Amino acid sequence: MRRMGISVYPEHSTEEKDYDYMKMAAKYGFTRIFTCLLSVNEPRETILKKFTKFMQKAHELGFVVGVDTNPDVFLHLGATPYDLKPFNDMKVDIVRLDGHFSDREDIAITHNSYGIPIEFNGSSNTALDLMIERGADKNNMVVCHNFYPQKYTGLGFDKFMEFTNKYKALGLPVAAFVSSNNKNTFGPWPVYEGLPTCEMHRGLPIDLQVRHLIATNKIDDILIGNAFAAEEELKSISKIDTTKTILKIVLSEDVTDDEKKIIYNYPHFGRGDASDYIVRSSLPREDYKNKSIPYRKYHKEFFRKGDVVIVNDNLAHYRGELEIVLKDMANDGERNLVGRIPKEELIILDLLKPEYLFGFIKQA
Repeated sequence: MRRMGISVYPEHSTEEKDYDYMKMAAKYGFTRIFTCLLSVNEPRETILKKFTKFMQKAHELGFVVGVDTNPDVFLHLGATPYDLKPFNDMKVDIVRLDGHFSDREDIAITHNSYGIPIEFNGSSNTALDLMIERGADKNNMVVCHNFYPQKYTGLGFDKFMEFTNKYKALGLPVAAFVSSNNKNTFGPWPVYEGLPTCEMHRGLPIDLQVRHLIATNKIDDILIGNAFAAEEELKSISKIDTTKTILKIVLSEDVTDDEKKIIYNYPHFGRGDASDYIVRSSLPREDYKNKSIPYRKYHKEFFRKGDVVIVNDNLAHYRGELEIVLKDMANDGERNLVGRIPKEELIILDLLKPEYLFGFIKQA
């Protein structure tokens, strides 16, 4: 089941602010926390005490907590790939390895006696397949992409999918980061330009970032990389139907009530016998065999990518079919324009595969 998460950086905040943020996120159904030990520069005992308290509070609120580590963090805390006692003492749920040990140690850590899942860096070409072949415990391995504080350095989407597909093919859960657009957000490092995994997401509305990752059908957990996201952002994510690909639509001014019912009240699946020109959702046709959808004049010669149309009475056999235009298509009078998918939302349309379930955000 897909989880939504936030990031919390206690070394750059206060307990009160962190806990208030955690409570707010929990209210909106968030269940995972990412935090970072790479940037914590405090004595070992201070870290153990502070983070044990942090974990307790997070668990009380229903969160699963993953901590970012590397070999230096292990050394500082007195942990080794063969002994994760310090992390177990802090009640850590997931140990993320931002850096690696030797091949043998990376395999051994997946067999830790505490059963703590080990999270590997998904934004690199890590030989997890070879590790599994050599005896790593696949059931105790998960994957999480990096985030990128510096502008223009986030993963290109094709590379992101290349890495993601590699690890999903191994049957491993994969997490990735989106970024809040709230003012004065921060992460573990003194850079403040957002913390997405994919560069194309930087600056986009956060619900669009999330819906885009869901549309890949590959990402299991989605984490907000920077803190603190605005309550309105958390609320917008909580409203997303994570079970299918969801698109925004701007309705035409003359759209009818029947057309609205077709848009919003039916489950939509792109047909498997897919066209290059349109995504076809044929299910509404059955109910509109004997109902009228009057022709409504549309003055433009062509429908364009992102136009949403419904077949009208002029093509009665297909009447009621909802279609999303993928490439320029002549307006022959057989379809009514009922709305348009906004330009920035077309990145989701590009991921919509034949037979995938999709829907639309209801326009207020």
